[in-house]
Amino acid sequence: QVQLVESGGGLVQAGGSLRLSCAASGRTFGSYAMGWFRQAPGKEREFVATLSWSGGSTYYADSVKGRFTISRDNAKRSVYLQMNSLKPEDTADYYCAATFIGPSRQVSEYNYWGQGTQVTVSS
Repeated sequence: QVQLVESGGGLVQAGGSLRLSCAASGRTFGSYAMGWFRQAPGKEREFVATLSWSGGSTYYADSVKGRFTISRDNAKRSVYLQMNSLKPEDTADYYCAATFIGPSRQVSEYNYWGQGTQVTVSS
């Protein structure tokens, strides 16, 4: 069992930066691939970024590529999302998630989810 808790969301102006953190419980954190997803009001949850258990393989949605960076620290049982050059369309609730399968863009392939942290980007 893995419990995930996100933090770091907030209000930021367009062009600004935020760093989201996701703290995990459980000894097997290092065995999971991790992902970040987001959900804007009235929209479906969408893939943002994912990385392998080692952090050696990373994948991004086209909409955030070059602006967002996903990383992890297995010793701290944490995964991060550095978000730069934020745009109003990045406004959403952001969720971290864990999967046994490996890096995935599919919501359905994740086994554990956090409660989310809100990010608002003003224009």
